[in-house]
Amino acid sequence: MDPKLFGKWDYNVEVEDLGLRSYINLEPRILPKSDGKTTDKQIVERLITHLMVPGHKGRKHKFTSGLCSGKYQTIYQFVEEAFDIISEKTKKNPIAVFIKALENASPYELTVSQQIGGIVARKPALCSPKKRLDLALRKLVQGSYAKTFNKKKRMAVILAEELIAASLNKDESYAVAERKRNEKEAEGAR
Repeated sequence: MDPKLFGKWDYNVEVEDLGLRSYINLEPRILPKSDGKTTDKQIVERLITHLMVPGHKGRKHKFTSGLCSGKYQTIYQFVEEAFDIISEKTKKNPIAVFIKALENASPYELTVSQQIGGIVARKPALCSPKKRLDLALRKLVQGSYAKTFNKKKRMAVILAEELIAASLNKDESYAVAERKRNEKEAEGAR
């Protein structure tokens, strides 16, 4: 008998995106914590570690997350509560909803700056699968963090709403809107 996430949900989820399949670790564990091992972290653990420090947003650290330095147990409870809300609202396995949200939020193309002589030109570039996954996690977390900052809604509720919106590929999700904006910018740079 395989262990279940939070003792409730099976890890039997199919990753449809072939590029992300080898980078999304769905190894069955009861507690998503690898005790500091950085290689091959489980995907829910990566979400929890991203939630602990969402990171800066924009150039020159315009928006920062300097106030965030939470305890693992607190963020763990937020994620467990968010997954409860997801399963209650969608009647689906929350791991499947989370994986679908990652697939929908991960960009295929980005723009990079290239200096040609004295000018800086923007060029489109394909994104590697690992970077796609990292960007999707970062944007999901930053979107939920920005929506809960100075608001009365709890982090778990906001995170659940962000994951559900991203899994349905709606523009309400910050991560999906950012992915579409980045891909449109890359298309314009051709």
